[in-house]
Amino acid sequence: MQLFGTVSSGGIAFAIRTAQIAKNQDLPRREPMSTNDLEILIALETAKSAAPLAQDIALGIPIYDCTTLSHSGDQAAALKSELAAVLLSGPGAFVMKRAYADTAIIDAASDVFLSIIADEKGRADGGADHFAKAGANDRIWNSLEKLCLAAPETFARYHANPWIALAAEAWLGPGFQMTAQVNLVRPGGAAQEGHCDYHLGFMTAEQAATFPPHVHALSPQLTLQGAVAHCDMPVEAGTTKLLPHSQKWPQNYSRFRDPEVRTLFDAHHVQLPLEKGDLLFFSPGLMHGAGENKTTDTQRLANLLQISSPFGIAMETIDRATMAKAVYPVLLEARQNGSLTATEITTAIASTAEGYAFPTSLDTDPPVGGLAPKTQQALMQEGLDHGWSAEKFEAELDARQAKRRILRVE
Repeated sequence: MQLFGTVSSGGIAFAIRTAQIAKNQDLPRREPMSTNDLEILIALETAKSAAPLAQDIALGIPIYDCTTLSHSGDQAAALKSELAAVLLSGPGAFVMKRAYADTAIIDAASDVFLSIIADEKGRADGGADHFAKAGANDRIWNSLEKLCLAAPETFARYHANPWIALAAEAWLGPGFQMTAQVNLVRPGGAAQEGHCDYHLGFMTAEQAATFPPHVHALSPQLTLQGAVAHCDMPVEAGTTKLLPHSQKWPQNYSRFRDPEVRTLFDAHHVQLPLEKGDLLFFSPGLMHGAGENKTTDTQRLANLLQISSPFGIAMETIDRATMAKAVYPVLLEARQNGSLTATEITTAIASTAEGYAFPTSLDTDPPVGGLAPKTQQALMQEGLDHGWSAEKFEAELDARQAKRRILRVE
């Protein structure tokens, strides 16, 4: 196997062990392991020869200058292949400098976003960041649709950027699904702890452990994380902290919360300055976190991109809420008369109701008290456990479904 990068010390055994880790082999996920394997990975140095189209390698992260590259033709095909390797077997992140050659469209979108933030602050239900101290930061959930409906022309020009599409297709192929959330971090905004992201990163360690090892390897290949810089961002403003090569550690999703892993993250993460119009992309399996805004004058505004594979969608359109209402009285009676066991009831629920919390409207359905909102399956099981009548279950389900609908603000 050709390694992506070199190691600063060690020998043949060291390199062989690194290859095993990079291939997610020989490392059982079910039992806790020493963090030595993670330390081996983050000791890798990204060689310039591994990213030949990059303008530079900065702190182990390839930096691409979009003004010197082509987003079409043979070079674009080579670039896509290179970017995929960077995300999969390389450091797990890259920067595309000057992706917006004319940043006027960035400013136009920023004006719309700031207007939306102001409007949402005036709503009774609030529109601020659900994960920060009130008044410190601001977040726009579903900034994609909100920008589109508020300013269609600005939206079209903003999302006509070919470099975003090239990066998305490099990792996910055509037909990708774009979503976005704006984050405005004001001076003094606190840093996040190192973490992994969607899908398994939005679960507790116990929930993640219920998924088999090959799904842990698959999860980061279903999503591309990205960010559009809407202002110049020095490191002091809290640019994203990245732990290069950490996405290759087989236990990243189940152990990024461990104190020893967070200690490693704090000691070895890197941060890169960004300029208005730059793009940052990274694997959701890469340990990362927003930095602290230590400046007194930089309002760090970024549009965070969550780009999903088109393959995460079921083949048929199913009205699972209606199915749940139809089946609930049957399962309630079966539970009461003992005609079905608890395991059989849970199994029937799995084929009836929606078992995943997303997609949802995070404006009205934030992950309060956890990392994800309650699923239909969880609500159905809760109703049966508490002996809710069919009428009460339907009312609770309707209320739950209403929260998942997109909030329209006139």
